[in-house]
Amino acid sequence: MKIAVPVIDQTLRIAKNAGHTPYFAIFNIGGGMFKTITLEGLRANPKMAGHEVSEEEHSGKHVCDHDENDMEHIKSHDLMSEAIKDCDYLVIKSACKNTANSMKAFGIKMKKYNGDKTNAKEALGEISGEF
Repeated sequence: MKIAVPVIDQTLRIAKNAGHTPYFAIFNIGGGMFKTITLEGLRANPKMAGHEVSEEEHSGKHVCDHDENDMEHIKSHDLMSEAIKDCDYLVIKSACKNTANSMKAFGIKMKKYNGDKTNAKEALGEISGEF
């Protein structure tokens, strides 16, 4: 099973707003009762290409104020989904409705992470039994 987690950089610090993450850490989870979690690599989020991401966006405080008729904004979310379309899940701290709708359209399930871990691999270790 392949899982994407929005991260800030190579440190694998979880980005709290999935739609504004600069990268996705792609993990493979396997095994039965005892899960193995392997980092496949990082993928750039094309939605954020050329955009400097602020700490506010990392903190999850950003509120998406675009409506369902803003086609350009919706297409930017589809770019993001396209980048991780081979993943089964996207683990999130927060995401806007456009991110949720786009992921659903691409067949990517979203899993909310409410824990305290800030490292993506550690967070996956905590919730791996839920996949």
